[in-house]
Amino acid sequence: MKTVDWSLYVITDRRAAGSRSLPDLVWAAIQGGATVVQLREKEASTREMIRLGRALHELTQKAGIPLIVNDRVDVALAIDAEGVHLGVDDMPVSIARRLLGPHRLIGFSPSTLDEARQAEREGADYLGIGDVYGTPSKPDAGPPIGIEGLTRFVQAVSLPVVAIGGINVHNARAVIQAGAVGIAVISAVIGAPDPQEAAQQLRAIVTAQKGNTDESPNR
Repeated sequence: MKTVDWSLYVITDRRAAGSRSLPDLVWAAIQGGATVVQLREKEASTREMIRLGRALHELTQKAGIPLIVNDRVDVALAIDAEGVHLGVDDMPVSIARRLLGPHRLIGFSPSTLDEARQAEREGADYLGIGDVYGTPSKPDAGPPIGIEGLTRFVQAVSLPVVAIGGINVHNARAVIQAGAVGIAVISAVIGAPDPQEAAQQLRAIVTAQKGNTDESPNR
């Protein structure tokens, strides 16, 4: 699976979910228009991640969208997920590509433009860029890079760029105007009182803005 609509990339977080069922929230997000789901559970055991990953993969397969596993190449392989998302402290993209083969998706979150370019050379399929606006979901994310910082990454590579970090209905349009192909959200959907409605609103904003700016080379 290489042709992907990155418009609304929903990332799981059990803290944002609270006492609610994460599979139920993910299904609601999918019903609302999520185009990609990422399993991100930093504190879960391998066994827990596999159990949850299988449950989520059933939902994403039913919807025909990819499931991406954060950090864990082994878990992605174990549940036959469509891809993995890596950071600068995770397995290098080149090694992950060798293990995953040519067809699975690999995303990467660089800290610098040089890291972004290297990830592109090593076979990444897309970049996750942020923290754009500031987010409580990743306290170690560092200072926000803002729209100017996002634009620099968009211009540095030919890969699709998905923006992340404090994105909501009030500022999503600006990141698409800056050249991102989509938005990645955690609390804006998983933490929303009505995840389906929240996803619908965000997807509508992104779709409308992409329709206005589809001349971008990254789109």
